[in-house]
Amino acid sequence: MSKTLTLAQPAIEKQVRQRSLWIDAFDRFRRNKMAVGSLAFIIFVLLTAVFGPIISPYDPLRQNLLDVAKPPSMAHWFGTDSLGRDYLTRVMMGGRTAFLVAVVVTTITTVMGVLIGTSAAYWGRWFDNLIMRLTDIIMAFPHLLLAMFIAGTIRPRFLDLTKSITWLRGTGVADYLVVFGALAVVSWPGYARLIRGQVLSLVHSEFIAAERMLGASSWKIMRDHLIPNALGPVIVALSAQFGGAMLLESSLSFLGIGIQPPGASWGNMISDNLLTWRYQPHLLAIPGIVLTLVVLAFNFLGDGLNDALNPRARR
Repeated sequence: MSKTLTLAQPAIEKQVRQRSLWIDAFDRFRRNKMAVGSLAFIIFVLLTAVFGPIISPYDPLRQNLLDVAKPPSMAHWFGTDSLGRDYLTRVMMGGRTAFLVAVVVTTITTVMGVLIGTSAAYWGRWFDNLIMRLTDIIMAFPHLLLAMFIAGTIRPRFLDLTKSITWLRGTGVADYLVVFGALAVVSWPGYARLIRGQVLSLVHSEFIAAERMLGASSWKIMRDHLIPNALGPVIVALSAQFGGAMLLESSLSFLGIGIQPPGASWGNMISDNLLTWRYQPHLLAIPGIVLTLVVLAFNFLGDGLNDALNPRARR
């Protein structure tokens, strides 16, 4: 019996060595049914938003005054709005807007937060104090109110800019640029503080000191060692940031300073149908329910990623 265990031990050790941290994290993630279900729902909504308007027989911008405010039917599954546009196609276009804003804003804020937070922790002293005071000032304001102020301030300038550029005129690019800028400004401090805390725990490590003694540049140390070893919590925070960006974009559009009609956004669709909720409640409920489910799905996905990537979260 002992001889058999001795012969099998190298094979067992080899199998254990082959299991990396990411494989172990994937195994724990796929056992979380809520997280897997949330990921599947997010992928379904994303595919619907990307390909739905393409295969839909209706133009999301074309008005049909003969089909105004039609109830749900086989021809129009979600009915039509007050301008006769197919509401299902409009909801899918709103999903495309939400995912576009979430991806762009999350990418911008992540890059800004990682670079600024890593630099602040690595250089320290007055630069670290300056960055942290700046983040404190931005985070002291409610995100929505600050985003409203920024969007309302810069929006007229972008409108004037697009009017002077022929190929941008009437494209709605100004609306997206305003939303991207406003949400990026209010969102990056959270990532900067998160990555700064992780880097501070690594910057005085022995392997960083060894890199300095070998003559490695500060950029090389941050790029090859500090940032890769501090990205774990950032990856978890990304999922929540996607849902938060969608919610902020919908809020700005609901208030009339985000995506403007005829552009489709779940926020302006809710705003446009506030006065008709008594006799057409589905026009108000559908975009609200879809937005709520997508944000919840991203939150559940973030919890699942946290359990998978955090070794202390084993159950």
